[in-house]
Amino acid sequence: MSARQHIFFQGRVQGVGFRFTARSLAKDFTVTGFVRNLPNGEVELVAEGAAAELEGFLGALREEMSHNITSERVGQSVATNEFSAFEIRY
Repeated sequence: MSARQHIFFQGRVQGVGFRFTARSLAKDFTVTGFVRNLPNGEVELVAEGAAAELEGFLGALREEMSHNITSERVGQSVATNEFSAFEIRY
């Protein structure tokens, strides 16, 4: 069963390669979705996949960007399967 994680990252998360890091790491996992900067300075990430794949992807992203993330808001739900890849949105 696929799951969906919808996360808003706060901190120094814009202008530091966060989106490109997320897209690069996503290639190592079977996940789909998107990442984008928001006007309020947050980064929004939506990822779908098997629970273990999501856990691995998000763990790797949090580890890689740990010095930039100060907090996050996380929502979880059932996957909608609306994505075909993981991409950066502008």
